[in-house]
Amino acid sequence: MGTPDDQSSRKREEKIVKWLGEIEADAAAVFFVGDIFDFWFEYEKVIPKGFFRFFAKITMMRTKGIPLFFFTGNHDLWMKDYFSEELGIPVFHHPQEIQINQKRFLVGHGDGLGPGDNKYKLLKKFFTSSACKWMFKWLHPDIGIAIAQAWSKDSRLTNELKKEDEFKGQEHEWLFQYSKEIESKIHFDYYVFGHRHLPLNLPINSSSVYFNLGEWVNQCYYGEFDGVSFQLKQYNGYAIKAN
Repeated sequence: MGTPDDQSSRKREEKIVKWLGEIEADAAAVFFVGDIFDFWFEYEKVIPKGFFRFFAKITMMRTKGIPLFFFTGNHDLWMKDYFSEELGIPVFHHPQEIQINQKRFLVGHGDGLGPGDNKYKLLKKFFTSSACKWMFKWLHPDIGIAIAQAWSKDSRLTNELKKEDEFKGQEHEWLFQYSKEIESKIHFDYYVFGHRHLPLNLPINSSSVYFNLGEWVNQCYYGEFDGVSFQLKQYNGYAIKAN
């Protein structure tokens, strides 16, 4: 939410709220796996304007006792304690091991994991440093948020020109390679990540699968675990098969 303009962001927010309304009767828990916002920064007394409908919906879900979990992405990595203190929603900055029934999950956003992407890894190290956050908080929110949105737009255009959202084979899917490396040391049934903006369902071996949840700007994919198996679905409800 928050990109590329207010009008389309509002429509996307309304779609997300509608989807949450449709799943909440059956949802045992909901995991938001990063980049929910195009930009997020928590000043001491200020948070970014907007997203009221989304906040209202997740507050209602928490009031009903539905557990919600947030993971930070590269666009909203500056989440701090607003969600945990005001909404009762824990925020994770790193992948988490989760067990549901007899299935083991490794869940996270996925930015900066696996081989390659060294330029971003250096940038992330700087952006998440105390010094960077301290300097940014002294910018007036109107200035700071405008700078961040301009940076995000430029990054998005660069990725489009490089065709970063196209599947280029398993050997070039860094999160798949990361999942394979982890699987060689410790077993998980499902590796579930975001960041890639491309829905993927790639078997690692006979008992482990890497999933990428894609994005909600155009395709609107999400993952669903029914207590037995995990699958990708599109908001219109159909499951996709392994690539």
